[in-house]
Amino acid sequence: MRTIVKGKNIEVPDRVRRYAERKLTRVERLLDDRTDAIVELSVEQHRSAADSHLVDVTLVIDGATLRGHAAGASFQAGLDEAVDKVERRAVDHKEKPRVRARPIEEKQILRRIADGTAEPLRERRIVKTKRFAIEPMFEEDAVSEMEDLGHSFFIFVNAETERLAVLYRRDDGDYGIIEPSIGGQYTSGRSTTDGRESRDLRDRRPGRRRSGVG
Repeated sequence: MRTIVKGKNIEVPDRVRRYAERKLTRVERLLDDRTDAIVELSVEQHRSAADSHLVDVTLVIDGATLRGHAAGASFQAGLDEAVDKVERRAVDHKEKPRVRARPIEEKQILRRIADGTAEPLRERRIVKTKRFAIEPMFEEDAVSEMEDLGHSFFIFVNAETERLAVLYRRDDGDYGIIEPSIGGQYTSGRSTTDGRESRDLRDRRPGRRRSGVG
């Protein structure tokens, strides 16, 4: 495996380059001999000193691109975290059966990353929090409300059980309900395929109560 260490608008110190190469020997056993590992280092001055050093590690295994991103007080600290992330993803990837991509595809992906022409890595963040008032309603009302909103799921308090529930539309066009239970075990819920008559929620719509979220 070849390790490519590059800086984004910075000169990478030799000690940091050697540290990165040494850290990545841990994942070498998971990679093909012809595979490259790309390490990109950068510094963002507007961040706090504790997370101003950014590290992005990219591997290509069997045509799949695996990335690890971290921010730390130093490049060494960021490398420790980023390499740990990408190693876990590499192990998970190897444990799942995959269709191997053509070697030329792997080379093209790595070339774009090394040249800086690949899409930049973006951390996934929670960008919105929604709060809402909620009152009990019957399942039939929840179905009607979800259909009116045009959503595929709807959160409400079940008036019969007085518990929080999530109504969702199944692939077959029918509906399912998830009832969370703290500390309880998972159950498949109420069966409607054992000969008993199932409840047709779409045909039972009494007066509606507008509450919940979908």
